[in-house]
Amino acid sequence: MAARRRTQNPVRTWTRTQSAAKHLALLALMERTGYEMLQVNGQRTYGPPPGWDGPPPPHGCEVFVGKIPRDMYEDELVPLFERAGQIYEFRLMLEFSGENRGYGFVKDEAHRAIQLLDNSEVRPGKFIGVCPSVDNCRLFISPIPRDETKDHILEEMKTVTDGVVDVIVPLNSSDEGIRNRGFAFIEYESHKAAALARRKLITVQPFGHHIRVKWAESETDKNQEAVQHIKVLYVCNLQPQTSEETLQQEFSRFSPGCVERVKKFNSYAFIHYRHRGEAMMALRLMNGAHIDGAAVEVRLAKEGNAARRRSNGQGSLANLRPVEKQKCWDRLQLRWTESLCRLRLIAALCDPSEDLFPLLPGTPLSPTSLLALKSCQLTSGVSLLEFHCMRMFWSPPEYYLFSTQGPNGKLLLIYKVVIPSTQRTFMPSVLCLLQENAKELAAKFTLWSLGTHTHTHTHTH
Repeated sequence: MAARRRTQNPVRTWTRTQSAAKHLALLALMERTGYEMLQVNGQRTYGPPPGWDGPPPPHGCEVFVGKIPRDMYEDELVPLFERAGQIYEFRLMLEFSGENRGYGFVKDEAHRAIQLLDNSEVRPGKFIGVCPSVDNCRLFISPIPRDETKDHILEEMKTVTDGVVDVIVPLNSSDEGIRNRGFAFIEYESHKAAALARRKLITVQPFGHHIRVKWAESETDKNQEAVQHIKVLYVCNLQPQTSEETLQQEFSRFSPGCVERVKKFNSYAFIHYRHRGEAMMALRLMNGAHIDGAAVEVRLAKEGNAARRRSNGQGSLANLRPVEKQKCWDRLQLRWTESLCRLRLIAALCDPSEDLFPLLPGTPLSPTSLLALKSCQLTSGVSLLEFHCMRMFWSPPEYYLFSTQGPNGKLLLIYKVVIPSTQRTFMPSVLCLLQENAKELAAKFTLWSLGTHTHTHTHTH
């Protein structure tokens, strides 16, 4: 890529309200590194490197930088991030006054930048936050009527939001025929379009009722090292009459004999390949293909699914590896805990001092948004923070868990809360032993920092 040609003094144009010393510092930075700067509206871009003729860094190499002091600019920030490796691009968000908006984005050695610079002190008492930048373009919505078709859902989403590219509707077969599973994934042309759509879908009723909308799990969030050896494909949206023999034939058409075995469950199946390269080839060729009249969706199977398949096939914990055996015991313990909770709930229904009421047969139920609740119905800090974000039309808060070794070797926990819509981060100054307490404390600290106070509500019966 050829270096961009400077047509005027960029620093004089971009930083009219800054001091002459800052002008000189930015010019000195450009002179030292040879990088160009370009400002478009409220964003100033530093980079790419001079003489760069290759493709830009792949997805996952960008970090979000928050809590930047408002009078700190590239002349101080660039040397800081150069410690993590070569910078491809630094984007700093600016106000019309010339001050920065407190956040920016850096494309560099992302993981190293997070390790070195997250929560680092850049000025006395001033700490920046560095975390992965998520460029997600897919939303998850539910509930949707079970009889809605993919075409109608696509049409409805295009009516109420802009930038819709595709919808993914998992299907299930029943006595009533092929129906959707009550949820769908909406793909947008960009992260910005998805973010705007998410904000709008919180307030509208696309199917005649309020729906729950959140960011879909990003494939890039998975541990890349953990998936390098996976050679099993997950295939969904299958017709009930599609047989394992048909799937084996279709998924090995490009290389006969490459499929080791097939296991089908109702409307989905797992295809086991002998080699990962063959699985990746099938993933590219078969995703969206039509089998028995249905367009199938294909993706890599998750490790948890593989463990369940092996446990179902073997039928005995003794034949599992220690890690898989522990997962099975954890699932059994979870089921036991759920059963115990149901028994306690039934017992509590007999106690008039509890805010619990029996669900009688035929009781009409309707989807309800948090915004429809009274404040006295929200008691936890986590719920109150989510309610506050919805009321302000912000995206939901994001929680990042950190730990450190405490006295007697105990693992102590703390959460960092990120409000993506405001690009602000919050972290309390107290560590907790229990995960639930750490998350609740972080939520209450965030509410306090935002000027929203929490209250403990009591009721009179």
